Amino acid sequence: MEKPHIAVVPSAGFTHLVPILEFSKLLLHLHPQFQVTCLIPSVGTTPSSSKAYLQTLPPTIHSILLPPISTEHVAEDTPLAVQIELSVTLSLPYIKQELKSLCSRTTYVAALVVDVFAHDALDLAREHNLSSYIYLPQSAMMLSMYLNSTKIDEMLSKEHRDPQELIQLPGCVPLHSRDLPLPFHFRSSIVFRKLVQRAQKFHLVDGIIMNTFLELESGTLLLLLYYLHSYVFFLVA
Repeated sequence: MEKPHIAVVPSAGFTHLVPILEFSKLLLHLHPQFQVTCLIPSVGTTPSSSKAYLQTLPPTIHSILLPPISTEHVAEDTPLAVQIELSVTLSLPYIKQELKSLCSRTTYVAALVVDVFAHDALDLAREHNLSSYIYLPQSAMMLSMYLNSTKIDEMLSKEHRDPQELIQLPGCVPLHSRDLPLPFHFRSSIVFRKLVQRAQKFHLVDGIIMNTFLELESGTLLLLLYYLHSYVFFLVA
């Protein structure tokens, strides 16, 4: 009998492909009753580094290279993070087609796991009644920043704010504003608007996969579990 599938969608690029597939390897090591099908968007020709890496995958991970999309209509000055998200948005028809085919020809598709920049694909999980998960290859503190992005914006926008005033996130160590991720330094830009949009998607999934462990960020994780008590968290380290 065929093993149940987990569908995985990275965003375009070698540095997004490898982390989510390394997680997939670990997942299958811990739960060998599953197999993974990875639907891979690309912009232009797939890099040779990605092709070489895909050849090293175990037989329980099947990769499908989606037709490359073109971003020629995207302005040259479009920030890289926005281009990465667009690579998935423009690939949605191909992702939908492959996911529909997978659901129709296999015994059971259990879940859809998407890279944080591939959140537009989450709608397809609802269409096929699949559990959905966001893969965030960063820490619990970064998740807290996502979830508190509008509050951070309000703090930084205070009139006469002391630039030395620390940013205090629930359960996290205080931060100087200069140490916040780059989008928070350009809050009127599309990069920050996209970050806020990604943050909203964390409330629509069944679970979040983070790159951390309890002993490292126990305070942050406990606060997240308190506020997001209906979620399932997977910690990878």
